[in-house]
Amino acid sequence: MSPTARFALLGTLAVVAVAIVVGVIGLWPDRGTVRQLSHSLAFAAPGVTFPHATVEKVQPACADAGTQSDTCGNLEVRVDGKASGTVLVPVPAEVTHSGLSNGSRVQLQVTPASGTTPAAYAYFATDRSTVLWVLLGLFILVVVAVARVRGLLALVGLAFGGLVIGGWLLPGLLSGHSPPLVALVAAGAIMYVVLYLTHGPSLRTSAALAGTLGGLAVTALLGLVVVQATHLTGVGDEGASILTSTVGNLDFQGLMTCTVIIAGLGVLNDVTITQAGAVWELRAAAPEMTRWRLWAGAMRIGRDHIASTIYTIVFAYAGTALTTLLIINLYNRPLTDLIGTEQITEEIVRSLVSAIGLVLAVPLTTVVAALTVPGPVRVEPDLF
Repeated sequence: MSPTARFALLGTLAVVAVAIVVGVIGLWPDRGTVRQLSHSLAFAAPGVTFPHATVEKVQPACADAGTQSDTCGNLEVRVDGKASGTVLVPVPAEVTHSGLSNGSRVQLQVTPASGTTPAAYAYFATDRSTVLWVLLGLFILVVVAVARVRGLLALVGLAFGGLVIGGWLLPGLLSGHSPPLVALVAAGAIMYVVLYLTHGPSLRTSAALAGTLGGLAVTALLGLVVVQATHLTGVGDEGASILTSTVGNLDFQGLMTCTVIIAGLGVLNDVTITQAGAVWELRAAAPEMTRWRLWAGAMRIGRDHIASTIYTIVFAYAGTALTTLLIINLYNRPLTDLIGTEQITEEIVRSLVSAIGLVLAVPLTTVVAALTVPGPVRVEPDLF
């Protein structure tokens, strides 16, 4: 094994790790600012409560949309903690048709009584917690049953990633720090822990990590350039519009780049760890193969992986934006006129920038792995 390549790889990763630690400390969220912002945006008016209730009867949807009646378009519910009687709650037709039945659980929004006006009950959401917990348990069971210890470690890594995003990245953004920088530091920290925890500390994992970090850097740089070049505002939905009036110091163009970086993490990790594994497996199967042939063989595998992963990225974004695509299909306007709108351009930029970073990470990871894998050895022919 070439000691120069090995020490260069590990030394670079050590320097980047130190930079990430410095970034985590230097960009530590200002909890006071976050608390102040959290009090500035009220979810509901003072006194409004959100009790749970049990459905006693589901009325059929009204024939005419917008019709108000006591015999259609309502749920008869028994509110938790309410001494007696049921409450009639109007619901949209889609809620009526969603499969609710007697015994289903819902959450209400209750506006308190004021003077002679009685308390008003409105539908807020369907209680889906039981099904979601069962689905989560099934997911964990399947992962552990099939992938065993490695699957369990992957779940721990996933939990760590969620902790970093929820406990450090989001408060960091609300504190006014640079979104691309915060995203890079968070993504780097997540990848160090997830890769080494799931796949074990080894040169193979280190090669995959180097390719992942390189892909992240390309994605971040390209994201910054493209967001500026397309003049995206980063305010393309209702949530961003609410933030503009609440978080005045938030860089929404930078936030767009932040979403590109975080969105590509999982797929990028998948490609790089597979490429590093391919190089090591090819070396085990052909100890005499030169590094050049090893790189060329692994790249043939990588090209197949790139092709399938590109489909994954594009179709994933298409699935999340399906309702938007349906609306566009109804507009009596050519797609070329609508493609420059904020929402559509955001999805295109997210897809293409992530895809470019992903594609370039493949040869980078393969080069690093081919240089750090044990070198070729002469294999004596078996005479017997």
